[in-house]
Amino acid sequence: MNFHTRKWVKPEDLNPNGTLFGGSLLRWIDEEAAIYAIVQLGNQRVVTKYMSEINFVSASRQGDIIELGITATAFGRTSITLKCEVRNKITRKSILTVDKMVFVNLGEDGLPAAHGRTEIKYVQDQFPDSAVE
Repeated sequence: MNFHTRKWVKPEDLNPNGTLFGGSLLRWIDEEAAIYAIVQLGNQRVVTKYMSEINFVSASRQGDIIELGITATAFGRTSITLKCEVRNKITRKSILTVDKMVFVNLGEDGLPAAHGRTEIKYVQDQFPDSAVE
């Protein structure tokens, strides 16, 4: 799993216990997963269909830098399934895992549409060799 997105836990992200509010973290995960799905499917019209059990395994506090790792685990005809792990950037301690998130590719009519993808596309594979330096 590649970890690319990082967030700095700020006072406005905290719950009354002084730890990262789960709702803030879930918003960040959903946004990052949607961006990942958009890039993988080459379509800005994707929607979150399903998120499996969310397992919070440790807390994050103000000032922590956390990182989100997302990877594709399966491609359906109109969907992509992702897995997510969030960890503390400095300690590498896991904060949360989501084993399964499903995003559906939509056509211009707003209905599920086939995307034709079967495997992860990496940035270096999306551009001709002359464009990557």
